[in-house]
Amino acid sequence: MNSYPTHSSLAVNIRPVVPRDEYVDYMTFRSCARPLFTELFGPLVGLKEEWQAQGASPEELDLSAFRYRAPMRTVVPVNTGWIGGNDETVLEETGDYVITRDRMGRRTKLFKGRATLPLPLDYPVKSFDDWLKIKRHYLYCDERFPPQWDSKALNLIAQGWATVVRIPGGFDELRQLMGEENACLAFYDQPHLVRDVIDTITETALRVLDKVSSVIPIDELTVHEDLAGKSGPLIGPNHFDEFIAPYYRGAWELVSSRGTRLFSLDSDGNIEPLLSSFVEAGINVVYPMEPAAGMDIVAVRHRFGTRLAFMGGIDKHVLRRNRAEIERELEYKIPPMVHTGGCVISLDHRIPNGTPLDNYKFYIDKAWEIMDRESATKD
Repeated sequence: MNSYPTHSSLAVNIRPVVPRDEYVDYMTFRSCARPLFTELFGPLVGLKEEWQAQGASPEELDLSAFRYRAPMRTVVPVNTGWIGGNDETVLEETGDYVITRDRMGRRTKLFKGRATLPLPLDYPVKSFDDWLKIKRHYLYCDERFPPQWDSKALNLIAQGWATVVRIPGGFDELRQLMGEENACLAFYDQPHLVRDVIDTITETALRVLDKVSSVIPIDELTVHEDLAGKSGPLIGPNHFDEFIAPYYRGAWELVSSRGTRLFSLDSDGNIEPLLSSFVEAGINVVYPMEPAAGMDIVAVRHRFGTRLAFMGGIDKHVLRRNRAEIERELEYKIPPMVHTGGCVISLDHRIPNGTPLDNYKFYIDKAWEIMDRESATKD
């Protein structure tokens, strides 16, 4: 067992209570009854230890002590991205870090006690020939469907859960294979490589989605596409529209023709310059809408109206400040979201370390005070 925090040790116990139909109707602006409120990701590494020192109960540490209205969403466990590879092996470990070889063949470095996701030190793809050596990991095969995936999903649907199917990001998968700098340069220097990677991902994703959607209803298609930093996206609208948008549209046209109503995109950073392209490609939900990178759910709602729903949007950093600043943030963000719907109100990412437990309690109580007040005044 690891002696340092891992992703699993940050797990929380939030009980989803909002059933499938209510969640989907709320996020597509067909209904605006009661607001949705939750944590999207839980605590950052180190926060649980801080709260424990401040006298937190076990229920507060796993967040089960707090009041939320979380949607009942379940990820269908089919694989649309990388498959196979060798088991992760430890190459070096010290008191400060551990270096491993991951299933993609990359050396990765995890700093203990400061992170739960390792950083790649190298990447498997530099050229088209490199890509051809690993392309098999993205091809369609029956192993992409675990045993009883369909019966398990149908059972959860019968209990009121919304089904979510993940597809890999067009840019995000390139950066996993090449690193961010080389992935960006490849759009200029190796467009044939970029196109073949995305074409391969597209073909496999569409075949998996076709099989899944012919057996069970898919309520939400979701794509992880971390392609932006604080200063903006790593690729511009022209490259997105040329290389990645056709992939999105193909996936969305397939599943939406069979009843899927939500297409969500997960990207940190400032994605403002790409929002119009995302919407044109089918995206209708974005998260986590990071305020520190300039993403403002009130301004984006004013710009896009009911074409775009959100999850997140509340500045996580404000929780480390004073109560007046917390209240100011909530009074600005929550009322318009309650009145228009289409937003799972939440912090824009993990609860940061340095957040006093009393501040978090105040945040939860004040958020509900505002949500209850605004709900009572809706037309």
